[in-house]
Amino acid sequence: MKFFTKNNSLKVLSLNSISVMVSFVLGIFSSKIIAFFLGTTGMTLLGSFRNFTTMSKSIATLGVSNSLVKLVVENKEDEKELSLIFSTFFWLFLMISVVVSSVILIFSSSISELLFFSTDYKIPIQFFSLTLPFIVINTFWISIYNAFERFKTIILIQVISNILVFIVSALLIWKQNIIGGLLAIAISEIIMVLVTFVFIRKEKGFFNFNIKRVLNNKHLKEIRKFSSMALLSAIIIPTTLISIRNLLIQSYTFQEAGIWDAVIRLSGFYMLLFSSGLTLYYMPKLASLSTDEEFKSELKEYFKTLVPIFLLMIVLIYLFKNLIINIAFTQEFNKVSEILIWQLLGDFFRIMSLAFGYQILVKTMMFKFFFIEIVYNLSYFILSYYLMQNFALEGVVMAYFFANVLMFFVFLFMFRKVLIKQKV
Repeated sequence: MKFFTKNNSLKVLSLNSISVMVSFVLGIFSSKIIAFFLGTTGMTLLGSFRNFTTMSKSIATLGVSNSLVKLVVENKEDEKELSLIFSTFFWLFLMISVVVSSVILIFSSSISELLFFSTDYKIPIQFFSLTLPFIVINTFWISIYNAFERFKTIILIQVISNILVFIVSALLIWKQNIIGGLLAIAISEIIMVLVTFVFIRKEKGFFNFNIKRVLNNKHLKEIRKFSSMALLSAIIIPTTLISIRNLLIQSYTFQEAGIWDAVIRLSGFYMLLFSSGLTLYYMPKLASLSTDEEFKSELKEYFKTLVPIFLLMIVLIYLFKNLIINIAFTQEFNKVSEILIWQLLGDFFRIMSLAFGYQILVKTMMFKFFFIEIVYNLSYFILSYYLMQNFALEGVVMAYFFANVLMFFVFLFMFRKVLIKQKV
């Protein structure tokens, strides 16, 4: 028990596990509903729309979460500086979100054709575009909570939002099938905004700062560093996934693509525990470190504590994979069990890589970040293209594994001086 009390990362993860367990259970039921009512085709279409909405949100916020957390951590005690930071972020990203929203609205038919090979689904795209400015404001609020380490509040917001989103999504899929599922993805964002707003209203004192119509040049420079990095990720990651999915659809069927999306969805359930916990604890912690020795010490803690826990978890998932798949999906998705091992191994190497990846992000190591993102996504796509020809759907999941192994060794090479550096 003392071990958990003393270890801050585990304290945050254990607290965050409440939210994760709720998300996991609701995610399983949600997957079952999608599998039952929409099948593999519906799973494919919803996967494409999620990739698109993720890309749009990332472009509209341009790294607001990461850069805002970093700047707030560095200026916690300076109220005047905080006011300038908040004002700059609020107005800049609100303006950007309105522009992105307008572009999506205008080109909704073309986007529908690109994502779904049909213009029949432009209404959910148009609806999502109208919600985008509110999503950005919500990201702004949550980032402030994160920077001030208000983890309990963030987790409570997540739990309430996830329950409400699940209820609304289930009803829409039941009543409107695929259109309902697509609309649910857009509506879920509005639900999260409303839940966060309720907490903001209750904690007016905590958000008692003056958002003047000011764009501070000093902070705009910091934002530009993060935004260029975030813009690359916002575009290249969803584009890679959409391109691979379209390759599967064109080379095989919507059903094969739906199986792949089911694998990704299942992966998302267990990855959520670590990715959300690392965002809550590990990233702000790295932002506060100033020396290589401190980072090396944090790395040791990461690999000693978190990596073994993750390894144990994926071993258990593999052992009980058939049971999990039967609970989460229908018989149409049984093929997931045949290819899941590649995803699990790929995620293991991904978790180890994140230990270095977050350091590159918070310290704005731009060249390294660009190199990693481009090489990883290109290797993932190219490997998918070639392996798919010999191994069909399994080749895509194999490509994910090999791409993550490659990136892990690239990270080791990049940080070799830190890893072998001895105390003076």
